[in-house]
Amino acid sequence: MRRRVLQATIAAVTVAVVLLGFPLAFLGAHLVRENEVRGLEVRAESVARTVDFRIEQDIALSDRMLEPYTGGEGEIPASVSVRTADGDTYRAGPVIEDRAVSVSVTSDTVATVVLQVSWWEVFWLSVRVIALVVVAAFVAFGAGIAMAIWQANRLAAPLVYLAASAEQLGSGQVRPQLEPSGVEEIDLVAAELARSADRMAGRLAAERQFASDASHQLRTPLTALSMRLEEIMLASGEPEVREEARISLEQVERLVLVVDDLLTRSRRAQGGTTEAVHLLEVVHQQEEEWAPTFAAAGRRLVVDVDPALQVLATPGALAQVLATLIENSLKHGAGTTTVRSRPGGPARTVVVEVGDEGAGVPDDIAPRIFEREVTSGAGTGLGLSLARDLANADGGRLELAQRRPAVFALFLSGVPASLRPEVVLPRGAMVSVRRDRRR
Repeated sequence: MRRRVLQATIAAVTVAVVLLGFPLAFLGAHLVRENEVRGLEVRAESVARTVDFRIEQDIALSDRMLEPYTGGEGEIPASVSVRTADGDTYRAGPVIEDRAVSVSVTSDTVATVVLQVSWWEVFWLSVRVIALVVVAAFVAFGAGIAMAIWQANRLAAPLVYLAASAEQLGSGQVRPQLEPSGVEEIDLVAAELARSADRMAGRLAAERQFASDASHQLRTPLTALSMRLEEIMLASGEPEVREEARISLEQVERLVLVVDDLLTRSRRAQGGTTEAVHLLEVVHQQEEEWAPTFAAAGRRLVVDVDPALQVLATPGALAQVLATLIENSLKHGAGTTTVRSRPGGPARTVVVEVGDEGAGVPDDIAPRIFEREVTSGAGTGLGLSLARDLANADGGRLELAQRRPAVFALFLSGVPASLRPEVVLPRGAMVSVRRDRRR
């Protein structure tokens, strides 16, 4: 929108300058020439009256009497010549040899007065007027561009905040905050977005309460059934009954695991915790936690993250994903482990890469590295799967960017540097990280 407002305003200013500037320049040049010609006519008439007066009073004519009319301060120097009825000629002023603008007047005593000025002098006066108009046009053009930039920023900034709020709402944060922009239409959209956020918050709260109630209602009878089956196994003296009870107990335990897994996936899908997070703060927290462990192992942990980067994420989930990747690098990698950030494309995506100098990921498990229970043998195979689920829940994704040496890339939604998080996004909570992470 900012570009369109700039283009429209600049086009309007350009049309106005062209339609008004060119005629104004032409008219100004024409008026300057007419003014000079009119000045020459006034001087010629003054010379004619002086000549008539001298002839009537029998005062001798001379070249000296014409010098006051050759041009004073602020006037173009003129060549003045007078030819009387007797044929006498008197002249004063510079000789005009090139192209000239001349004015001729005949006095009452039939004396001919001719004034001439250089055509180039009149031309340069016109050029000055045209130059002045051109400068004024450039000033007007610059003022129009400045006004267009100010107006574009005034209209685009609230839309940027509105888009960020919508993106935040889509990522799961249902309490966006927006300051009034002063633009009625934008404020109406923001108000409707806030109402939608309130309705979504109510629905999410109801779903979470339902999940909690369902968990409680399902766990209680399942637990009681498990206890009853265990009692049957212990009390029965028949092997067939104990075997059936054991099989039933295993089925109940699997059912409990299925219920727990379904409830966990439901909570993750609901989201609702994404915030504007300073990436460097979360990474530094992980650096402080893992640096002593790396030092004890004789390795280095290096952080290369832009301090200005802000991402939309859940602080705890982001810390969990980074901790899993760092721990994997410590267990399965070698050399220096580097955590770096880079832009991910035109959509304001931020990529966080965690890599080391080790042998990398074996080819047989690389395509299935994020599947459950897939491991090289030194872990449980659950860490990367959980990390991928946490990244997906925040609208990001986790990928194996390079096999040898291993580089894992975490793609997150970035927040523009010009966007103030305190305007549109609430402050994030303290990030808490658990140490019991396993691959």
